[in-house]
Amino acid sequence: MEASDDTEEPPLLLALTRFQVSEEFGFLLPDPLTELPASYGPWMDIAHELPQLITSHQLRSHVHQMPQLSTQHLRGREELHLAHLVLSCITMGYVWQEGEEGTVQVLPRNLAVPYWEVSQALGLPPILSHADFVLANWRRKDPNGPLEIENLDTIITLPGGESLRGFILVTLLVEKAAVPGIKAIIGALRAILQCDEETLHRALQELAGAIEAMSEALRRMHDYVDPEVFYTVIRIFLSGWKDNPAMPHGLIYEGVSQEPMAYSGGSAAQSTVLHAFDELLGICHREDSAAFLHRMRDYMPPPHRAFVEEIQRAVSLKQHVLSSGDSRLRAAFNRCVSALTDFRSYHITIVTKYITIAAAKAKASRAEPSSRAGPSGGKPPSALEAKGTGGSHIFSFLKSIRNTTREGMISA
Repeated sequence: MEASDDTEEPPLLLALTRFQVSEEFGFLLPDPLTELPASYGPWMDIAHELPQLITSHQLRSHVHQMPQLSTQHLRGREELHLAHLVLSCITMGYVWQEGEEGTVQVLPRNLAVPYWEVSQALGLPPILSHADFVLANWRRKDPNGPLEIENLDTIITLPGGESLRGFILVTLLVEKAAVPGIKAIIGALRAILQCDEETLHRALQELAGAIEAMSEALRRMHDYVDPEVFYTVIRIFLSGWKDNPAMPHGLIYEGVSQEPMAYSGGSAAQSTVLHAFDELLGICHREDSAAFLHRMRDYMPPPHRAFVEEIQRAVSLKQHVLSSGDSRLRAAFNRCVSALTDFRSYHITIVTKYITIAAAKAKASRAEPSSRAGPSGGKPPSALEAKGTGGSHIFSFLKSIRNTTREGMISA
């Protein structure tokens, strides 16, 4: 169900389901489908073999032999999301199979046309994003078992083996940890409208606890993801064709447009969670950072983007806390801001390890005569050494949003 644009409603009759947000899973797609109807076998056959096809340099020739399938037989949101995940991963493999020095300028019609149609149906861009690779790319090994990493697996994968699986599933667990905080947003805004300070205080405590749990989940990245594998193998397949020197002109989607189109690669900035928390807490980022974050909202499922916009339009939590003069509320609000600042600081620590230090090591190994092969036989990627896969200048961006988050504290 699409979010309503009816501004006549009182602010925040925020039923989560109206925004395709789950009480149990938050922004994760609840128990995603793992198979498409049999007529889409040609897509699924390729998708299930992607790591082998890419590393053996055979994916492009397999795609060229793929029939052009109609998207008419895809039924419902779940089938569309799986189709988008499948076509996104095939596209990333097709574009980056030969590394950043062997990119293509044209995505062939038999892939580009159905990919475009599925993207239009979902309101998502035709590139792999957080909404595909994390939110819709998980399954339980034991259907009745817990949502824990030992019982989880990905549906579609790319080169990177266990480190890629770990990267996706740890990110998924960060999203899952956020769920009590997403529900606390609704509780907090409702409490303000009802002038119920006790419920508001409790909601803020729940929000702070959820953000702290997200940081705890993020720490597991060290246990499951090898920095060298992430940097030299995985990262290129998350890269886009906007603000990327390896593909300065973008990509032509054959049969869709004769002009190249540019889309950003996957980025944590595409996660709706942090946008929702920023809006609730009234965090104002600096102009260039805010512009990038705003652009990343185009990579969210439209109902999730509508959820963030609804929070933006709602009554101001910060103003309410300030005007209440209640020191308990102020302390609870500041605990949320502090937890969000700490989360962003920890994200900088992760990026330092997995990109900056790994890039320096890759650079050093490139300088050696016996330079090891990169993702699929080429060199380790260098085009995005100082940038995120979404195309942002990574450290100035991450430090800027962390600092403006800290500035959101209410002083005594």
